[in-house]
Amino acid sequence: MIRNRPVAVAVLLLAALTALLAVLLHGNARGPGLLAGYAGAWTLFAAAVVVLRRVPGRSVLPLLVAGAIAVTATGLTAAPATSTDSYRYAWDGRVQAAGVSPYDHAPADPGLAGLRDGWLFPDAAACARNETDLAPLDDGLCTRINRPAVHTVYPPTAEAWFLLVHALSPDGVRHKALQLAAALLALAVTGLLVVVVRRRRSDLRKAALWAWCPAVPVEAVNNAHVDVLAVLFSVAALAVVARHRATGGVLLGLAVATKMLPALLVPGALSGERRPRGILAVFVPVIVTVGALYLPYVLLSQGSVLGYLGGYAQEEGYDDAGASGRYALLRLVLPDAWAMPAVALAMMVVALAVWRRGDPERPWRGALVTTGTAFLLLTPGYSWYALLLVALVALDGRWEWLGVALAGATAYLAVPLAGQGAGTTAYGIAAAAVCAGWWARRRPDHPAPDPGRPGTVDQPGTGLVQGRRWPSSASRREQAVTAPTAQPGPAVDGASGTPRSVRPWSASRTRGPTPY
Repeated sequence: MIRNRPVAVAVLLLAALTALLAVLLHGNARGPGLLAGYAGAWTLFAAAVVVLRRVPGRSVLPLLVAGAIAVTATGLTAAPATSTDSYRYAWDGRVQAAGVSPYDHAPADPGLAGLRDGWLFPDAAACARNETDLAPLDDGLCTRINRPAVHTVYPPTAEAWFLLVHALSPDGVRHKALQLAAALLALAVTGLLVVVVRRRRSDLRKAALWAWCPAVPVEAVNNAHVDVLAVLFSVAALAVVARHRATGGVLLGLAVATKMLPALLVPGALSGERRPRGILAVFVPVIVTVGALYLPYVLLSQGSVLGYLGGYAQEEGYDDAGASGRYALLRLVLPDAWAMPAVALAMMVVALAVWRRGDPERPWRGALVTTGTAFLLLTPGYSWYALLLVALVALDGRWEWLGVALAGATAYLAVPLAGQGAGTTAYGIAAAAVCAGWWARRRPDHPAPDPGRPGTVDQPGTGLVQGRRWPSSASRREQAVTAPTAQPGPAVDGASGTPRSVRPWSASRTRGPTPY
């Protein structure tokens, strides 16, 4: 029997979230039902996170881990529900195992017919049923792989991951191997977040923003998107880059070579670093790592290793602001022709601000600003891209940025039903939530965002250190050696300089958990 009321409420909310996600994925919901169910899952997630703030400290970690396992496991209960990308992953792994470069041959290539099976390439009877997840081929048959006539778009770390999962999978396991591998990665991200947060003596509850988020079981596990591997490398890179520049650069290079999106983290990784040597210590390992990973595919492939990247960018409208839902918020106030230059200028300004004034001890804060800003400017229509954003929110604790991730899911699920206006509205609401969070954190009475770093002067909500450059590690060590030993005495008010009484530690505990 659970005696603590907040723990009991949190358990009930997590049980409801787990049940709803399982029904949602296993029930093959479509259209409005899927959208409503996903909205309900996010509501339960938000309620569980709020209740977690009142859970006693000794119960947080067991509840966090148990909830993470339960929520993550729901993604394993059904075949991919909202995306067919994992079928391409399985095909690319199979093709590589046969000694063929996925950058040279598309799945529809007749020369690879010997690698086909009844799972990825159903028989004529299944094709005749015109199922929505099947793509037609020129020979009258069909495949579960989307865009079967084009080469792969995935970078080399992702391709190596597909090959590894294929090599370790028993015959006939189908989508389960990729889902199980993705579930392990998602739980590894949770574990890494716990380690990082505890090492900083910060609030462990922040890790629940990833561990319990519905996007994780749906996009990272059920749909098995390779983005979760990029998230793991990204979190690891940001966790070590302040102390180990080269190691952080290598990990960031692995992330970029998994999915290009983590390139947005580079300004955050360089937060506050002005020395050319320090900048190169990150940049060079990133570039060398990406180049080294691409090299085997360059040597083995006859064509370009960029695959369908250019065609994908064109298909999604990133090269033509008036052709799709990209740049939706900017196009509300600017002519279509100005959208792309405005994005480039805005991202340059944000990246420079994060680099020059960011906190090197918390590089994820600047990374969250650059990544979230890019999402609001580009307004992507795929919900799994935001897995990186969710992990950054869990590192930093600025939960208002989760609205951007939810906006991406809304754009993906609602636009086919209600038109592009639904996605634009969702991103507009998310932008308003971010601005509201930034404004609220500017209030003088707002508590320090991270108790693990006393004395930090933040510019709330921006990820920047206000008014001065953060001192380097060497200068901090020098100050620690030369600083005189403090003499005991009464506490002094920082504003007036007059002595003030010191409240006992036990009294401060009555206010409940520190907000994050």
